[in-house]
Amino acid sequence: MGIRGLMSFVEDHSNEFFTDLKLRDTKIVIDGYALFHRLCFNSNLELRYGGDYDSFADVAQKFFESLLACNICPYVVLDGGCDISDKKLKTLKDRAREKIQMAHSLSVGGGGYVCPLLIREAFIQVLIKLQVSFVQCFSEADRDIMTLANHWNCPVLSSDSDFCIFDLKSGFCPLNSFQWRNVNTIKGTQDCYIPAKCFSLDALCHHFSNMNKSLLPLFAVLCGNDHINLPIIETFLSKVRLPLGATSSKGRRHHRVLGLLNWLSHFADPTEALDNVLKYLPKKDRENVKEILCCSMEEYQQSQVELQDFFQYGTYACPAALNLDLPEWVLEALAKGQLSPFISDALVLRRTILHTQVENMQQPNAHRISLPIRQIIYGLLLNASPHLENTSWNALPSQPLAFSEVERINKNIKTSTVNAVELPKDHSDLSKLTEVNRSIPSCQHNTMIDYKLGFR
Repeated sequence: MGIRGLMSFVEDHSNEFFTDLKLRDTKIVIDGYALFHRLCFNSNLELRYGGDYDSFADVAQKFFESLLACNICPYVVLDGGCDISDKKLKTLKDRAREKIQMAHSLSVGGGGYVCPLLIREAFIQVLIKLQVSFVQCFSEADRDIMTLANHWNCPVLSSDSDFCIFDLKSGFCPLNSFQWRNVNTIKGTQDCYIPAKCFSLDALCHHFSNMNKSLLPLFAVLCGNDHINLPIIETFLSKVRLPLGATSSKGRRHHRVLGLLNWLSHFADPTEALDNVLKYLPKKDRENVKEILCCSMEEYQQSQVELQDFFQYGTYACPAALNLDLPEWVLEALAKGQLSPFISDALVLRRTILHTQVENMQQPNAHRISLPIRQIIYGLLLNASPHLENTSWNALPSQPLAFSEVERINKNIKTSTVNAVELPKDHSDLSKLTEVNRSIPSCQHNTMIDYKLGFR
């Protein structure tokens, strides 16, 4: 996740860029996606046989109990579905291919890291059981996490290097140095704390000639992140002479990171730096590249979503979601994690990604068995909002019932077209779905399924 090579670079300079913390008596905003992956992969859980959910739940519960012992109040923020622009599709497909290779390795007795299919649901169940406050964002959560942490002036806990770019008032604590299993007591008191490290953006900028913080989003998109993969950027990198400064063996390992930060430190602001990037590119490409880079840099600015309102009043107002004019019950169920991101992807993009699990790669993927159920769900989601008719997926008017599914075929991925089941009109109004009588006459049994099949 995040910016290529940045996390290992700052960790190699840990003494310069991090300060030691004794974390206690504070709120903390937690990147839920990063946390449940970390707990899953770093707790010696069995990953090969469909999911060791009991053991995972025990580990997750112990994690939050450690926070409670130190009077740390967690607020967990989970990623939602894909952005309506679908700009991360290539990244998601690349990761899906990587997961297939790791799942295959695990299936034949090798190593690898693939989350069991229901790990997210197991994590949410623990949060509910322990009454830990959490929210599921409509799309990617990073900006919402940053905005909430700055509103409350508290740290962020994650493993995503994008948080080295955000200007966080109370800093970013990486999960790999968050010693929640090693709760300590302050001498002479009964007060407990968790040893942690906190990344300092000011220290990073000071190291690079006191560079302007506002240059870092440009650094992120030039270095390469999850949102942008422009081959023409390689043209710029091949032509510009990136200054490496005093290069050590560690410096050579991080040639691009070190070179770009040194190069950008010579400019006063992003406008000047961007103009200097564009001059290395063919004139015919400059305007288009400028627009893409500026749009990508916006991903590091404050979010319009005010998650504090959700945690304080239960109201979730996301402009991107509200503009789609979806039923209120759908938005509420998504925010509460009662509907999975699978549903919002199907609603917004008419495309879903069927996650890989450890199984026999020579056989059809296990998702095939639930295809009839998904076709019913897709049928329920048709015509959810008139505002969705103008989205990018509506390019095939001849296939009004078509949805796309990215799935595993052998050891690769394929995008398949699946037709939704066309349901009776009295059962296909999504805004009234929660009012439908769940006692379905037997004659309709083959065309209607309890709407809760789409939940989580």
